[in-house]
Amino acid sequence: MLRSIWEDLKREFSYGNAVTRIILVNVGVFVLINLWNIGLFLYRGVGSNEDFFYTNVLKYLSMSSDWKFVLLHPWVLITHMFSHFYFRHILWNLLFYQMCGRIMGDLLGNKRVLPIYLLGGLVGALFFFIFENFLDPVVLAGRGPTSALGASAAVMATVVVSGVVAPDYIVRLLFIGDVKLKFIVITLIFVDLTFIAMGDGNSGGLFAHLGGDVFGFVYAWQLRKGNDFAFPFIRFFDWINATLSKWKNGTPPPRGPKVAYKNPKVREKTTAGRQDSSKRTGANTSTQPKYDNMSHQEQLDAILDKIKQHGYENLSTEEKEFLFNASKK
Repeated sequence: MLRSIWEDLKREFSYGNAVTRIILVNVGVFVLINLWNIGLFLYRGVGSNEDFFYTNVLKYLSMSSDWKFVLLHPWVLITHMFSHFYFRHILWNLLFYQMCGRIMGDLLGNKRVLPIYLLGGLVGALFFFIFENFLDPVVLAGRGPTSALGASAAVMATVVVSGVVAPDYIVRLLFIGDVKLKFIVITLIFVDLTFIAMGDGNSGGLFAHLGGDVFGFVYAWQLRKGNDFAFPFIRFFDWINATLSKWKNGTPPPRGPKVAYKNPKVREKTTAGRQDSSKRTGANTSTQPKYDNMSHQEQLDAILDKIKQHGYENLSTEEKEFLFNASKK
């Protein structure tokens, strides 16, 4: 049975999209951490406790407020956003990530999923570090450094990006029903701010959430202006894939068309120019299909403009299929 489960997981990781792979990595690390904890408990007996496990294991996976520790253990900048210790923590994070990550991947392309996750987590870690060292009274009182663990900032960045790109996308929530994505984003941010104002003991972690929120808004805003912060990561991961493919097969993988979100104003000018040109030449375009004579990129821009104006749910079946295929390239 274990062999069958392992084969299923390998198949899902090999053929799944970026959201599936990120979820599998988080679940895998969660299982390993807790198996390690169980092993220590069995070895040490009843005397084993959470403090001992943190000191010897979790500490070296968590983002710390101590800059010296981060400098000597730089991997914590990445490992903290893939590590969870409590089941309820990973459950809520991955539920929201699966929901919003799938939407974002369909709209912006599969290649942007991991870069947004990583950048959101890093900005969240920066917000956590700043808060703990300059605002947290516990740390300022000299009671020692604190740490952060979990994918919450990376998840919130993904949630916010999906909410800004497709605010009217309908999500069906259990016990609640259909809700527009923008209301989910606003509610989550409001809850974080409420807990911070109440002096919640996890204020540092909540500030990390806000770091993910801020990055999500800035990223989506800049993407609409044609600036893609994820592009260097995409190029880097493409280079890694090409290198691995060349090493394994002797030839790099074929490069498909790039998925990019363009400034809607540029699109409007282009469309207006095309219409004026058609009028001058007397061409009759009323009987032609909507996307005739458009390049792949122009068709993608038109669909993204339609999502912004009317919502994802108003796309036709053909448009959704085109967007789904484009997100895999």
